[in-house]
Amino acid sequence: MKISGKIVDVLNREIYEGTLNIENNKITKIVKEPVNQQQYILPGLINAHVHIESSMLTPASFAYTAVKHGTVATVSDPHEIANVLGVEGIDYMTNNAKKVPLKIFFGAPSCVPATSFETSGAVIDAKTIEQLMLRDDIWYLSEMMNFPGVIYNDQEVHAKLKAAQQAGKPIDGHAPYLMDENLKKYAMGGITTDHECVTLEEARQKMELGIKVQIREGSAAKNFEALNALISERNEMVMLCTDDSHPDDLINGFMNVIVKRAINGGHDLFDVLSTVSTNVIEHYNLPVGLLQEGDAADFIVIDNLSDFNILSTYIDGNIVFDGTKTLFEIPKEDAKNRFDRRAINALDLKQAIGKSKIIKVIEAYDGDLTTGVFEYQSDKDLENFEADIDQDILKMVVLSRYDQSPVQVGYVKGFGMKKGAFASSIAHDSHNVIAIGTNDTDLLIAINLLIENKGGLAFTDQQFEESLKLEIAGLMSNKPIEEVAGLYKSISDKVKACGSKLYAPLMTAAFMSLLVIPKLKLGDKGLFDVEKFEFTNLIQ
Repeated sequence: MKISGKIVDVLNREIYEGTLNIENNKITKIVKEPVNQQQYILPGLINAHVHIESSMLTPASFAYTAVKHGTVATVSDPHEIANVLGVEGIDYMTNNAKKVPLKIFFGAPSCVPATSFETSGAVIDAKTIEQLMLRDDIWYLSEMMNFPGVIYNDQEVHAKLKAAQQAGKPIDGHAPYLMDENLKKYAMGGITTDHECVTLEEARQKMELGIKVQIREGSAAKNFEALNALISERNEMVMLCTDDSHPDDLINGFMNVIVKRAINGGHDLFDVLSTVSTNVIEHYNLPVGLLQEGDAADFIVIDNLSDFNILSTYIDGNIVFDGTKTLFEIPKEDAKNRFDRRAINALDLKQAIGKSKIIKVIEAYDGDLTTGVFEYQSDKDLENFEADIDQDILKMVVLSRYDQSPVQVGYVKGFGMKKGAFASSIAHDSHNVIAIGTNDTDLLIAINLLIENKGGLAFTDQQFEESLKLEIAGLMSNKPIEEVAGLYKSISDKVKACGSKLYAPLMTAAFMSLLVIPKLKLGDKGLFDVEKFEFTNLIQ
């Protein structure tokens, strides 16, 4: 097979007219010659850090859509399903991914559960990590979010780090706002990347310690605007990623959107392309081609370098997207799940605040996984308090999906809803049930609808109910992306119609129970002060 056009050589930083000769999945020869085609041929795009589960699709369904947007490979952490199903979940992801052409490189989740302060469906200990590190389908140790364990020499944590180092595999980091002396201790643990940087100062400190920064522009967390100067400033230390891509975003674009934004924002073409190809391949030692003779024929064809429209995608020399449709099938998989919660009642949603008039409230921010602490003060006792809609104080509920332990109640500011409630089993990292609403009646309906479906998303405002069932681990669906994205968008739009101004209210909610990102979160065992790494009282 031959294909001609303007070849974009990222390694040698040049563009020339020529023809690729492809045989047996490889580029056997590149001929520099005048050609009539105006199209551009360049290395396929790689997402340096993404949780496929957040697309709510199986790896195969995810791949079916990702290749349409020029992605040929991903570095993927199966952390979400591992928290539900353990190694069985990792095996599910790797086995399903092998059935499609997209090159998905999985890591071994380092923090399952993320903390000991929540109920998880599984535990992956250091001994299990040792075994996973020996597998040829596990490429790295996934994000080490237990940074206190690294800093203060937790034996179990350091045994996991050692297992990765002995296997010669990279270690991904996860340390929001960590700087100065504690950051130095963290880096000494062998951490090689971080995708949680929010400021340039933080990112630069990490780079100086040898930690490569993965600039994240996902559906819930968006850091490109704050960090993109690094693409030109320290290009060799930068990769681009999404971390989380929701189905309604994925259906419209993926890494191509970020690349186009960076190029049209004034960054050098080769600097941008290296962050989604060369830098990722070299860091993780990936068998992905870079448009060199002898490489795997992994490349994309685009119309021009400004519009960046994907005309076709090739993986191992085979065309997988022809500009109109994806050219492989999506295999169906059996639904695996772990969801043992029974329906709750109205009394479960009551919170014994007593005579207090002041409570701690989680303050959510748009496009940010961190939260603040808001002090809400009432002129009356808050016993059985539900919500103060005028002050944007809504009730938030988290309950274990794995057992019948007590429901935990807290309050959140920033969602802006004037009516209704929604519930989700996408609740990082243990994926228990999380719900936010304006009143107990709607909360109870949404939560029990979710429990009946054994996972997914649910919304109600007493006049309307809608749900998206996620039959695979309460995280993913076998349904096609059009159906999943449609239902997800419909529920998200309903929440927005109730008053929320958040770009992605459902996914923002999913991080309100993530006990490793500051400052205040609610887990299935209670309200948690992340900075002190301990439970705290609701009453101020």
